Amino acid sequence: MKLEDEIGQKKFKSDNHKLMVNMIYSTNWMNAKYTGYFENHEITIQQYNVLRILRGQFPKPCNVKLIKERMLDRMSDASRIVDKLFRKNLVERKECLGDRRNVDVLITEKGLQILNELDYVDDSCKDIFKSLTKNEIKILNNLLDKLRG
Repeated sequence: MKLEDEIGQKKFKSDNHKLMVNMIYSTNWMNAKYTGYFENHEITIQQYNVLRILRGQFPKPCNVKLIKERMLDRMSDASRIVDKLFRKNLVERKECLGDRRNVDVLITEKGLQILNELDYVDDSCKDIFKSLTKNEIKILNNLLDKLRG
């Protein structure tokens, strides 16, 4: 559906302005679709992202700085997210042997189990992009990379 119809706005200041609004709207639209996947597991999209980062490092622990660098939502408070995951027994925190100011974070078996149950989420993106051809998906990826360039 066209952006104009979705938000009830017929005119934009410029094509650049429309693109900005379209990207924000589309990001929020995708987040809303994904949020439903995580509700049954009582985790957020940001917590899911941190768990995936930790699974990628497993069995090695990583520190909060590395988690923050790899997060998709850079505005999120990685320390607060790790604290919430710790309270849910999805991660372990241990004092770093090399630097007592640092904390090593490691995903738990329970955290790994939740991710295994949610592995289907990656395949669900096929539904979101079903209106695009493979070539259009490649072009969109290239354009977004170029935009952030």
